[in-house]
Amino acid sequence: MNGRRYTIGDLMKRQESVLFLILFAYCSFVSIVNPTFLALDNIFDIVKSSAGMMVLAMGVLVVLVSGGIDVSFTAMAIFSGYITIRIMIAFGIDSLFLAFLASAFIGLFLGFLNGIIIHKFRLRPLIVTLGTQNIFIGALSVLFGTKFIPVGQMPKSIVRFGTNSLLSIPLSSGGTANLTLFLVPVALVVLVTWFILNRTMLGKSVYALGSSPVAAQRAGLNIASIRYFVYSYMGVLAGIMGIIYAAEVRSLNPISLVGEELTIIAATVLGGAKLTGGRGTVLGTFFGVLIISVLNTTLILIGLSSSWNNFFVGIIILLSVGITAFRNKKESEKNLIFL
Repeated sequence: MNGRRYTIGDLMKRQESVLFLILFAYCSFVSIVNPTFLALDNIFDIVKSSAGMMVLAMGVLVVLVSGGIDVSFTAMAIFSGYITIRIMIAFGIDSLFLAFLASAFIGLFLGFLNGIIIHKFRLRPLIVTLGTQNIFIGALSVLFGTKFIPVGQMPKSIVRFGTNSLLSIPLSSGGTANLTLFLVPVALVVLVTWFILNRTMLGKSVYALGSSPVAAQRAGLNIASIRYFVYSYMGVLAGIMGIIYAAEVRSLNPISLVGEELTIIAATVLGGAKLTGGRGTVLGTFFGVLIISVLNTTLILIGLSSSWNNFFVGIIILLSVGITAFRNKKESEKNLIFL
């Protein structure tokens, strides 16, 4: 114990504290405008709607902390999930475990491919992942066109995974509020990501690389291995998300998910991750995802149509980038003072 006493000012400097207050204030406002917001089934729906975004945001967090960026993760998710389920249908396989394993392995390969191209050829991650995003989606289009997989063709284990309840609470209205089983792997992903970033040397190396690649190399860190890990980890989580998404919607389309990249990156940056690397926390990302999910879910409750979603997400993206730029400027000024 160092005996340090934290003040309100200290807490308010933490991104997580600010995000919690924003979330609390907005939820309070919505509950005043429309008291049905606090209904248990509505709260459970918000939790379920944020599940897929949460998985991908954890991967984006690791990539951003390392100083990289990846915009191909939604393409990797749908590619991994769609190919896996097509194979399962073709060979009559009905195993949830094998579905996750195969999809995660495909995602691992795709993410590792991103890492190799970025590191070996010294190319900008944004350009590389924009390219691979189109390659992955293009490959699906060439192989399968727009062949939709309906619920009747989906493996039964995946359908059950998306419908079976982890928790069911009876409501006074006569219905039930349900939390589905697919939230279990989501919670595991959050915990594993937190453990890697906060309790392992690998996590410290990821932060070191994002803070200063030159200093990390001088310290003897294996830059190639770290980069391969962060993009491979993103790929694995994308593969996991592919199966979770299939279980959630109980159907699959080759062009599903594509176009959601900026929303997920915005949630991660809103959570405190720097686009230039070296900063970001699992808790901050958790709150960032919740804010985006609550916003998307509650616009109708406050009298706005769902068409306003993109407008407000765009504002959040601009605010996120603006906050990051402002913090970078303040840190630079502070460093100059002490030079």
